[in-house]
Amino acid sequence: MSDTTYKVTGMTCQHCVASVTEEISEIDGVTGVAVDLPTGAVTVTSTTPLDDAAVRAAVEEAGYELAG
Repeated sequence: MSDTTYKVTGMTCQHCVASVTEEISEIDGVTGVAVDLPTGAVTVTSTTPLDDAAVRAAVEEAGYELAG
């Protein structure tokens, strides 16, 4: 298991959190997603190393952007 933290911009409410969590949870190997709304930090727990492009695509599918 490994944790990777990303910064997501544009989230303003619990609906945003739910959308991002749902999309990232669909990535193969992801076992958990924890979102800190005030900071935009999204910590993803996975059984295998994450493909940053897959995470970026999932966040964009939810309507937000990865910072950096």
